[in-house]
Amino acid sequence: MSKLKLYTAIYVVLFVLATGQTLVEFAGLDYWVGLWVILGLSFVKALFVAVYYQHLRWEPRSVSFVMLVGLLAALALTIAASYSIL
Repeated sequence: MSKLKLYTAIYVVLFVLATGQTLVEFAGLDYWVGLWVILGLSFVKALFVAVYYQHLRWEPRSVSFVMLVGLLAALALTIAASYSIL
């Protein structure tokens, strides 16, 4: 698959996921169900962007590991900060 076709396919997938998020807003779902569906779709979109547009798929695994450790550290700090606010 050529790079142009790959990036076009990823763009279409991201567009469909964003459209799905918008439709969830208008679906009239319970607040918590809608929240978790939108968070799940956002997570999938973030994975697509990180893997393909930030080229993590073609990088050595050590670079991907460093990115994962940084993400987990940011998540841990965010959770710690939220407890200090309460």
